[in-house]
Amino acid sequence: MPRAGLSPDAVVNAAIGLLDTAGPEGVTLAAVAAVTGVATPSLYKHIDSLDALRRLIAVRSMNDLADRLTTAVLGRSQDDALRALMIAYRDYALAYPNRYAALPQQPAPDPDLAAAGTRIVEVILAVLRGYGIEGHDAIHATRAVRAAAHGFASLQAAGAFQLAEDLDTSYDRLIGMLITGLRQPALSAPPKPA
Repeated sequence: MPRAGLSPDAVVNAAIGLLDTAGPEGVTLAAVAAVTGVATPSLYKHIDSLDALRRLIAVRSMNDLADRLTTAVLGRSQDDALRALMIAYRDYALAYPNRYAALPQQPAPDPDLAAAGTRIVEVILAVLRGYGIEGHDAIHATRAVRAAAHGFASLQAAGAFQLAEDLDTSYDRLIGMLITGLRQPALSAPPKPA
């Protein structure tokens, strides 16, 4: 019989706590069992495997990011919405670098991960509609926004920016470049080289 109070959600909560404090290497079934006060085999009443637990962590983290982006842009439009989205994205990655690193960046065949990823894309698409950007142009613009937010946040979380200039100023300038680009009429794609 499962321990009273222990559930799949409680197991994921414990694993996320370990991820935040001990990093990815710290998330083992033995460590999760110790935190939840059960024997390791007892975890299998709530999760199938360590890989399944990692998938649940990724789903939870991706949905958390989607929730934060949604909250950030709610009631905002155009530049204000884009700025809020970009700041919320970076803030999440910096506040929870291990969770952010656990997010899959490639398409996943898993329906829960795909649904969570779609939520993030839908928030970006909603912001872009405020600029009148739709259809194919919205896909290209979404890729640019995601690449800018992910690239900057990932590099900063990894400590890759070593020059003395202020990182907030750099990020603000990056957001300004995106805003300028989004306000330009869409240019037709250049012809492919022969």
